[in-house]
Amino acid sequence: MAEVILKDLVKSFKTVTAVDHVNLEIKDKEFMVFVGPSGCGKTTCLRMIAGLEEATSGEIYINDKLVNDVSPKDRDIAMVFQNYALYPHMTVFDNMAFALKLKKVPKEEIKTRVDEAAKLLGLSEMLNRKPKQLSGGQRQRVALGRAIVREPAVFLMDEPLSNLDAKLRVQTRSELIKLHRRLGITTIYVTHDQVEAMTMGDRIMVMSAGKLQQVDTPLNLYNKPVNKFVAGFIGTPSMNFLDAKIVDEGGKLVIDGGSFKLDAPADKKDLIKEYVGKEVIFGIRPEDIFDANLATLVKGDAGNTLKAEIDVTEPMGAVVTMYLRCGDHNIVATIDAETKGQEGETINFILDMSKCHIFDKETEMALF
Repeated sequence: MAEVILKDLVKSFKTVTAVDHVNLEIKDKEFMVFVGPSGCGKTTCLRMIAGLEEATSGEIYINDKLVNDVSPKDRDIAMVFQNYALYPHMTVFDNMAFALKLKKVPKEEIKTRVDEAAKLLGLSEMLNRKPKQLSGGQRQRVALGRAIVREPAVFLMDEPLSNLDAKLRVQTRSELIKLHRRLGITTIYVTHDQVEAMTMGDRIMVMSAGKLQQVDTPLNLYNKPVNKFVAGFIGTPSMNFLDAKIVDEGGKLVIDGGSFKLDAPADKKDLIKEYVGKEVIFGIRPEDIFDANLATLVKGDAGNTLKAEIDVTEPMGAVVTMYLRCGDHNIVATIDAETKGQEGETINFILDMSKCHIFDKETEMALF
């Protein structure tokens, strides 16, 4: 098993900095997810750890050993790619055994390791098939099996589920989580899908434009984002961001958005008292907005209620996604399916202000 440490890691391609001074410590046996939009540098980070890209500057340690100048085959890592990268002319057994044969591992040990991995992944009946005879999910499991038999110190996975259909992706995701718990191998997993990141990672590194934005547990990223980017990237549908101003009304701090006025949480007053009279960004998640006629978790009053027109409704089964208009503000809300609100109507909505967020207008850093 192994720790992976990145110290001031930089990767530049001529005038473009793909990875910009990333510092990160990945614990032994941890499932770490790198997440961010396309082009943010997450795959480049992974490829530098694997040795497939050379770092422009900075240091990479695997198990306390500096590996910047160590070849990929000697880093004790196994990588699973997005496109499976299986040899089409080889059987499943030979694909899984290939790396062990190159290392001249004894035949009996190869058979034992492949059989164990195949059993673990439900591939025992398919060892004599060729990749073209397998489904996408089965091919992905073969690629995983090929990595498992090597018994590496670190697994590196580059969007391994992106080629699977939605149902199979959910199934394979749970299989990967169970597999990690069983094997206990340090795993670094790259994805642009924040749902994958939230459900799989022990911790998540969120990246944007080559920079590390925040590293934390899924719940802390959701509840305590450090800036507007993380707040908007984590959560589906995305958090609502509304321009507003902090106003002092007789000692009570109010979030004034023009078409709405909401009381700032009493326990957060000290965090925003310096912003009285200044413009801020008010953030509220769609799931923290309730139809006033149905709200049971939050009691409505003048300080947490706004009136909005329903533009569009999207029934999703248990909930309805509503697109609302409040003055110049567009708001998305996830409402209980029992709502009677119809498109074109203007009704009252209650906001759970204990879960709201305020961001500095200029820096976009979270005040709370």
